[in-house]
Amino acid sequence: MNRLILFCLCLHIAFAVRAQGSDTARYELTKNMPVYYEKMKAQLTWPLARRHCTEMAFNDWRVKARQKLDSCLLPVPPAPAAYDMQVVASEQREGYRALKITFNLTEWSRVPAYLLIPEGEGPSPAIVMLHDHGAHFTIGKEKMIRPFDVSPETTQDADKWVAKYYDGQYVGDYYAARGYIVLAIDALYWNERGRQEGTDYDGQQALASNLMQMGMNWAGVITYDDVRSVEFLASLPQVDRNRIGALGFSMGAHRAWMLAALTDLVKVGAAVCWMNTTEYLMTLTNNQNKGGSAYAMLVPGLRLWMDYPDVASIACPKPMLFFNGSRDKLFPLEGTEEAYRILREVWESQDAGDRLVTKLWDSAHFFSKAMQEETLEFFKRHL
Repeated sequence: MNRLILFCLCLHIAFAVRAQGSDTARYELTKNMPVYYEKMKAQLTWPLARRHCTEMAFNDWRVKARQKLDSCLLPVPPAPAAYDMQVVASEQREGYRALKITFNLTEWSRVPAYLLIPEGEGPSPAIVMLHDHGAHFTIGKEKMIRPFDVSPETTQDADKWVAKYYDGQYVGDYYAARGYIVLAIDALYWNERGRQEGTDYDGQQALASNLMQMGMNWAGVITYDDVRSVEFLASLPQVDRNRIGALGFSMGAHRAWMLAALTDLVKVGAAVCWMNTTEYLMTLTNNQNKGGSAYAMLVPGLRLWMDYPDVASIACPKPMLFFNGSRDKLFPLEGTEEAYRILREVWESQDAGDRLVTKLWDSAHFFSKAMQEETLEFFKRHL
């Protein structure tokens, strides 16, 4: 009997230990992040950040940093042999004409776009308008320019989106009515450059994967599509190619400072609601760690060399404007403040501090009419 009791006791202990072990089973990921993600971040030393390359002349650093950015983005679809622009439809608006056009963006892609031409003799200053992500793919360029000659559903879609994030005002039209030529295209995966099967959130991750399988990356394609659109804009006789700017909100802001860093055809840039650092974006609670939408702005290998504000600093000494909302849940306030400090240090080192605007607004993820007015005044001053 004593042996039976002892056996049962040992069995009970064994089951208890096994149960306890199952509660503390080994794992190496939490909330889709490695448990050692802080150690991973500590390995990132940003060797090509300007603050770590002060022994180099600034222009030499700028060339080297741009070359690294370029190499991480490439390869991309080849440039077109000719743009072959065609006007599909037009509409007269107050102070400017709205054109729906198509042109060869690359050798492989012929794209639709909106082009707004203000009244009066040119050549005129021009702005490339860069739409947001928003996980909302049914419209792209229509987020920046009021659509026409489209279905009622598309118009309603655009009006609702602009009311939600742009204070009810189409930014492109706002600029065109004040003398600027404006161009807006769809980024790859949005609207008329979207999926034959229709919009799908998970499809963007599949697209990014498929591009990587074939040696490209989605962020590189988007960035170089933007470069090609600026080159197209500069080719138009109505445009003063020495006065071209880039403006965007959210993902469009990322596109704007990437564009300003990569090509000097862009003379002035404004980025609204997209600037931070890896330290504050790569956390257990930030939306960046969910993947999916992040792929549109991820450049393979680049984080081994430069952080986000370091890349944006390649644009120095161009006039650049960065706005963020202090209540923007997508971009932690501490990270934005740190990024602004890095940017300001670079511009001031080149006696160009007066060309840089970094401003926090008491707002969430939003491009208000007051912000739009200040960006316009910034472009007027520098463009």
